[in-house]
Amino acid sequence: MKTKFFLAFLPLLAACAQDPVTYFPAKGADDVNPDTHLVLTFPEPPVRGEAGFIRIFDARSGACVDSLDLSLPDGLTQSRQYGPDCVYTPVPYDYSRDVVATNKNTLPGTPSGVAEPTPRDMQLTIIGGFTDGFRFHPVIIHDNTATIYPHNNLLEYGHDYYVTIDPGALVCGEFQGVKKGAWKFSTKASGPADSRHLTVSADGSADFNTVQGALDAVPDFCSDTTWITVAAGDYEELVYARNKTRVVIRGAGMDATKVHYANNEVFNPHPLKVKTNEWPGTFPSRRAAFALDNCSDIVLEDICIATDLYGQAEGLLLNGERIAMYRVRIIGSGDALQANGTVYMQDSELIGDGDTILGRGSLFAYHSKFYNHGGPFSWVRNVKPAHGDVFVECHFEGLADRPADYGRTNRNGASIYPDAEFVVINCTTRHFNPQGWSAIGEKSATMLEFQTRDADSGELVDVSKRHKFSRQLDAKKDAALIADYQNPAFVLAGWTPKR
Repeated sequence: MKTKFFLAFLPLLAACAQDPVTYFPAKGADDVNPDTHLVLTFPEPPVRGEAGFIRIFDARSGACVDSLDLSLPDGLTQSRQYGPDCVYTPVPYDYSRDVVATNKNTLPGTPSGVAEPTPRDMQLTIIGGFTDGFRFHPVIIHDNTATIYPHNNLLEYGHDYYVTIDPGALVCGEFQGVKKGAWKFSTKASGPADSRHLTVSADGSADFNTVQGALDAVPDFCSDTTWITVAAGDYEELVYARNKTRVVIRGAGMDATKVHYANNEVFNPHPLKVKTNEWPGTFPSRRAAFALDNCSDIVLEDICIATDLYGQAEGLLLNGERIAMYRVRIIGSGDALQANGTVYMQDSELIGDGDTILGRGSLFAYHSKFYNHGGPFSWVRNVKPAHGDVFVECHFEGLADRPADYGRTNRNGASIYPDAEFVVINCTTRHFNPQGWSAIGEKSATMLEFQTRDADSGELVDVSKRHKFSRQLDAKKDAALIADYQNPAFVLAGWTPKR
């Protein structure tokens, strides 16, 4: 009788002994992508501990492959003070490389250009070969889920791994960490069969789990086109790629595929003695959520790219030639989009704060929408013969209690951008400053407008109070100029993107 009673309760005892945490990759999983994150889902919200290690070991050799020290702060939380010795680089930044640096072959924080070494007193990882490194969050918690971010590019194909988590590193109920051998998985034997058609899915069912992983698989200055298809999903990752050419990154739609990260100038500042992003060849920026640096012939389609922080925080930073966006939503803060080089956008959206668009390049926007939380839409900094920012059949909108304006060309150091150009043709506005431009530093600036209409009434707006250095184009007298500015090739140095 006692035996029957005991046997009847065996299933209940087994259920009680089961681990209530769900693991991704699953324990014992095969064919895992090397760029995977490690995800634990708890029965209730976990809390990140203030100390302890999360480590990944090679199951065959026993060697520690990666180690995350949770006692280190993630990144800076207050703005740094810069002295008079912080200047633009005296020599052009060198993007050449024979070998792409990774956390496997290079110490994070190794300086490039004329920068000083990045201090290693906080979390630091190399992304996209940028040896100076990025501050990052080793653990991100949302609701009941804790996502662990290993240092980039340390896991390899054809390897067996196990993960250990020290007690107290993650705190939730009775969870006491993960012991040696309890959480094992194996990576795929080899990389994608088709190196020019890559797929990304956060659930691990594609060639890569992350957008960064797919971009890392594209060789520098590749002469063939690479298509990267990103499935619907939420991709919380810091993306940085340099020296990429002929790449098409295609999501499942602006409302379906979102790539985002909490990054800004405070969290990932420029070096103490080197300024960034004013003239060609200066030190690259690390403050954007998604950056394409020294890249050309890139297409972004059907995707949302965003930063999750305020301040000087680009959702998307572009530095290169012939970069096109179709049906792309960009969410940022100040300088939400930084456009350097030649950039085209169509049927897209940009949402940000003051100086929503920053850049020293040429931007042609067609049939796109721009939303600003109050303040100027741009701080355009082009230098002739390059054109600046041109908008055709676009929409600009501020807030009801904080009207927006087209932009400003304030003094910045020794420059007030006498060649600055901002041209608006057949656009609509809502909650907009009657002056049009908040500040134009020089009369020589090219600030032109043609037939702007109120978005609600459809009537031409009152331009009688527009800035004295701006000019309204005349349909007859300026017909040729209006036609030129509606031609992307005229603005983008001869490049004609598809429309």
